[in-house]
Amino acid sequence: PAGTWLLYLPCTWSIGLAAAPGCLPDWHMLSLFGVGAVLMRGAGCTINDMWDRDYDRQVARTASRPLAAGDISTFQSLVFLGGQLSLALCVLLCLNYYSIILGAASLSLVVTYPLMKRITYWPQLVLGLTFNWGALLGWSAIRGSCEWSVCLPLYFAGVMWTLVYDTIYAHQDKRDDIMIGVKSTALQFKEDTKQWLSGFSLAMLLSLCVAGMNCNQTFPYYSAVAAVGAHLAHQIYTLDIDKPEDCWKKFASNRTVGILLFIGIVLGNL
Repeated sequence: PAGTWLLYLPCTWSIGLAAAPGCLPDWHMLSLFGVGAVLMRGAGCTINDMWDRDYDRQVARTASRPLAAGDISTFQSLVFLGGQLSLALCVLLCLNYYSIILGAASLSLVVTYPLMKRITYWPQLVLGLTFNWGALLGWSAIRGSCEWSVCLPLYFAGVMWTLVYDTIYAHQDKRDDIMIGVKSTALQFKEDTKQWLSGFSLAMLLSLCVAGMNCNQTFPYYSAVAAVGAHLAHQIYTLDIDKPEDCWKKFASNRTVGILLFIGIVLGNL
């Protein structure tokens, strides 16, 4: 699913940037983080569905989810969540102590994110803080600690990226969201959405440039950043916020954004 890619790709950026000059990224770590992304994205979905089961019943797109439809009980979902988190913990314990502590610190964001749509029009910002934790964790898994001059701009870029793609995603459900009383950046920005998305995209690109400069990246990396900028510009220019199918198509295309940047990081390193 697209969400798993969007959780995984910031990890790959960080692992790629942390590789020694002239070297490929650590494939063992890429695989380990891939498994972790599947498990933690799944756990996040389970937690989200547990919090939102009453809301999901009222939204056409989510009414068939197992908890909302009554196919499984809350207790069964809790047991399933326990299994997901236990397996994710096994992955985390394969990392160094610094990374174990850093990874565990993200759990509070994973648990509280689904509540944010009830209290703020900016739940997408909290999702960004949650989904891009791998931008910190990937580097520390390779190097033993975070190089903040690289990791923080990379993390910030990821957060800005999430604000772009998840605002687009939220426009799919805005009519239902108004009826049931939940909040989103889509409802906050309304017809000004494209201006906000343009600002977030510019902030993302500038932050990626800062991260690249602080770890001595080379021409292929900046070429990839330019390609990412072109992709985002096309997304925003052609977006129709009133067509759910177009919003989904644009949201899902962000996997290409993340892969482009990863390729640029690898080639820049080499």
